[in-house]
Amino acid sequence: MLNSKQLIELTGISRATLNNYVALGILPNPVVKAPVGEAGRATRLGYFEDEAVDCIKEVQGLKKQGLSMHQIAEKIRGGSPAPAAGRAQQAIKISSEGEQGPLTNLSLDGSIDNFPGPAYMVNNNFELIWWNEKASNSFFDTGHDIPRDLESRNLLKMLFTTPVAGDDHNLIELLTPHMAAGKKRLSQQALIKIYSALDSRQLSILKDIYEDVEAVGKDPIVHFPAILPGTEGSPQLCDIYVCFYREGILFTFSPVVLNDNYLLEFLSKRNHVINELLKKRKPYLTNVTVMVADVQNSTRICSELPAEEYFELINNIWQQSEPIFRKYYGTYGKHAGDGMVYYFFPQPDCDYKLNAITCSLELQEMMKAITQQWQAKKGWFSDIHLNIGLNEGQEWFGSYHAGGHVEFTVLGETINYASRVSDFARNGSVWATKNMLNQIPAAKRRHINFGITRKSLNQESVFVTDTYASLGSLLDEDDRNNTKFRDIEMLPITEIRDIATSTD
Repeated sequence: MLNSKQLIELTGISRATLNNYVALGILPNPVVKAPVGEAGRATRLGYFEDEAVDCIKEVQGLKKQGLSMHQIAEKIRGGSPAPAAGRAQQAIKISSEGEQGPLTNLSLDGSIDNFPGPAYMVNNNFELIWWNEKASNSFFDTGHDIPRDLESRNLLKMLFTTPVAGDDHNLIELLTPHMAAGKKRLSQQALIKIYSALDSRQLSILKDIYEDVEAVGKDPIVHFPAILPGTEGSPQLCDIYVCFYREGILFTFSPVVLNDNYLLEFLSKRNHVINELLKKRKPYLTNVTVMVADVQNSTRICSELPAEEYFELINNIWQQSEPIFRKYYGTYGKHAGDGMVYYFFPQPDCDYKLNAITCSLELQEMMKAITQQWQAKKGWFSDIHLNIGLNEGQEWFGSYHAGGHVEFTVLGETINYASRVSDFARNGSVWATKNMLNQIPAAKRRHINFGITRKSLNQESVFVTDTYASLGSLLDEDDRNNTKFRDIEMLPITEIRDIATSTD
């Protein structure tokens, strides 16, 4: 008999194609048993009769004659009905080589909720942010909803509680693709931070795997074989598909008896999949830096421009700012007219608070370039300013849904204070709360140029670095508009003007 790896090597087909041949009834289901001879770390492999090689060669010959996979399957089966799995796949008209029927008629939303096996998504700190019922009920075996706080959702720790963890060989096979995915995103130093929740035995196993495993390449979707406990204790051969997104990593398991093509097709619709995953992301308590930015004097600008040019200007600002936010891992919250809200969450290899600061300063430079463009275009002399307020805190993060629209938000005072500080800022300045700056280690904070502008004895303006001031002390008492800040006048804030290129 030949194991699946040997069969793939002899025939040159892919694992997905092999799985589909089984699903269509071209090949019988493999016999899953302990490997014969040297087979790496795998404790269970699928085995096929030697005649499977001739069968696959026959399929390849029939394909060259122009026959469809459906026709080939019927010919090889001699007109006998397809197995149950094969009939299910024929109903949606998907073949192993990309021949597909009305795939767009399938419900993408439903497919995400009904992946054929356990599925879950982690953020870049390997904390669970989405999972399906199969993952909760059978894979993690929690018997209830997974904890809401991120600290309790450390995937690496939870993998040690799965039924697979009872066998060391199966556990290593399960951990290997997760560590390979982690090695692509995380440095060993970053992984050590995640390891902090593990005991010495768990730590030793993960370190050994990390050193042995190769990081996956640049492909957005990669595949690993795996074995999960099946019904009545029998092993179930699966494929693990790992999908990489900016927002995190998706893992989904698919039994080998199924045709994976429809699943791969859905996973390849990256924008649709990530949008649906983010919609279904569970609310969780997390540290976050909130940025609120508003265009100064937008009412006056709107009155000076024709409507189409005003929309052009605002769209110009939002479009040019989007890649800057993406560069610093900013998560879109909402656009409210001429204002916007973005969130910066903890990252494994960089400080999310410094990301927010550096992003804000790059937005300042962007606005200078936009100002020059519009001054030349309209003959203006005034600048276009984007006033920015920053604050940091620990808040619940979730989403609101209205039809097809999704808005991400945090609850609590963090966003409220950031909004009020943005309202206080003038002339394109960046202001942050003392609470936020204090969360940055002193060694890195020394690279940030921040402070308060004060009047000298000669009434000259002097920027005093490394200082803060209560917001109320910076208000003009004669300005009636400043009464709206009275409820936060004791809030310590500071102006951020620059940051060194390297903060190491």
